Amino acid sequence: QVQLVESGGGLVQAGGSLRLSCAASGRTFSSYAMGWFRQAPGKEREFVAAIRWSDGRAYYVDSVKGRFTISRDNAKNTAYLQMNSLKPEDTAVYNCAVARYSAYLLRPAVYDYWGQGTQVTVSS
Repeated sequence: QVQLVESGGGLVQAGGSLRLSCAASGRTFSSYAMGWFRQAPGKEREFVAAIRWSDGRAYYVDSVKGRFTISRDNAKNTAYLQMNSLKPEDTAVYNCAVARYSAYLLRPAVYDYWGQGTQVTVSS
């Protein structure tokens, strides 16, 4: 199995930055992707970003393009989500997840493993 641990959430002022980390341990796969999702109170779970482990290709929801950057550290089996220019509407619980195949990455159903979540709160 794969275990995921997120960290880096917290409270930040609007316009500030946070970097989320997602460390994976356990079984690895030859082809997979890691993604970030978020869910705000009363809202549906939303895809935020994903990265293909093989080549680092990244995908983003339109609302975070230009502000968020997803990256990976192969040696550490860790994905990062650098969040800049944060807005109050970015406030949510953020979860990372692992998909065993790098396709349909905007769909939560393709992800097999999920982290416990980390809270991001952006104050105005």
